[in-house]
Amino acid sequence: MNDESPKYVAYTSKPLTAEQLAELDALASRGDDEIDFSDIPEAGDEFFDNAKRGSMYRALKAQLTIRLDADILDWFKRHAKDGKGYQTDINKALRAYVTAQEKRAQKKVG
Repeated sequence: MNDESPKYVAYTSKPLTAEQLAELDALASRGDDEIDFSDIPEAGDEFFDNAKRGSMYRALKAQLTIRLDADILDWFKRHAKDGKGYQTDINKALRAYVTAQEKRAQKKVG
């Protein structure tokens, strides 16, 4: 059994120079009306109508060994494109189940 804690990488950066700190202070003291947005077009209603929340989020994956019924595993493998991606499909099915259970629990409480 694997009881290891998840591994995290900590990134450190060099301290900012006095010049960099002064530049940040100068920028922070400027008003919004002094910011030049000419090269960044404003995002209109159409942008937000088509936006997808959380589409860039990637959950931290954990490697584990799990026993599944052979017929369940076979089904996911048969329905995966070229036999690939079945693990992702299993993860999606589990996530959908968890989300549904959380919504159900919130309805009971709220």
